[in-house]
Amino acid sequence: MSEPIVMSAEALVALHAEIAELEGEGRREIAERIRIAREWGDLKENAEYHDAKKSQAMLETRILQLRETALNAEVRELQAGTDVAGLGSRVTVVDEERGRESVYTLAAATEADAATGSVSFESPMGRALDGVRVGDSVVVPTPKGERRLVVRSID
Repeated sequence: MSEPIVMSAEALVALHAEIAELEGEGRREIAERIRIAREWGDLKENAEYHDAKKSQAMLETRILQLRETALNAEVRELQAGTDVAGLGSRVTVVDEERGRESVYTLAAATEADAATGSVSFESPMGRALDGVRVGDSVVVPTPKGERRLVVRSID
């Protein structure tokens, strides 16, 4: 059995919407591309046909991946506004060694975006920050060694 994938209720709804879109319109578009390419003749040397079939395989793989994610989804309530960090919390930390302040938002893997500071529960940073309180010190493993962070605030 696969590991549960933590996400918000909104993320699960968006996941189901994406599956429906790919199973509906996505499949229709691919089927149309294949139909048109078949009309162009010999399938052995028909690059458009082979490209459409490859796109179809990629689409079906994506649908299976999304279904697996939905099947293993563990919906959690957003914990923003509490004194313990959890899904949806914005956690401000200070690196003890460098003195640099950073802000991370704990998110589901499907919603994580490093560019905006949104980190997944499954990431080393997410695992370290899940369940912390203001004043806690955590150690985060990184490729360059461990980082020691102090939690300054939780929003």
